[in-house]
Amino acid sequence: MGVLPDDVVIIRQPEKEGEPSVITINCPDKTGLGCDLCRIVLFFGLNIVRGDVSTDGKWCYIVFWVVGKPNTRWGLLKERLVEACPTCASASAISFFYSSQIQSPRPPDVFLLKFCCYDRRGLLHDVTWVLSELELIIKKVKVSTTPDGKVMDLFFLTDT
Repeated sequence: MGVLPDDVVIIRQPEKEGEPSVITINCPDKTGLGCDLCRIVLFFGLNIVRGDVSTDGKWCYIVFWVVGKPNTRWGLLKERLVEACPTCASASAISFFYSSQIQSPRPPDVFLLKFCCYDRRGLLHDVTWVLSELELIIKKVKVSTTPDGKVMDLFFLTDT
């Protein structure tokens, strides 16, 4: 029993210019799933022009019609949406019983990136953009600026 990850999220590109792309998500339901999926879509700079949500409380079927940037990283978007969905095994009562006996995975390692240079307008934005493009997750940032215009930024990162 189970659904392949390729079947959980399906992204269909528009057939004609100007039409929205269609994102279909079919997975077990959980509280707040729709909100989590919308947030991920919006983080990728897409606008949801229409949506349809169906659920029976255990399983959900969600369709988003989206428009946005031509340089959207669709593969990465699909990966993030699949990660937000509960696993198919979690939908069965048997796996719920055994999941309490399975050790939870250890938290990811946190790395420290120390960034020093002269300050300029938009520097923090540019650095965080590059780190997110590298698929690094920024857990915390400490920013220090000296009176002579130098910065020392500490980024606490985890790697996906």
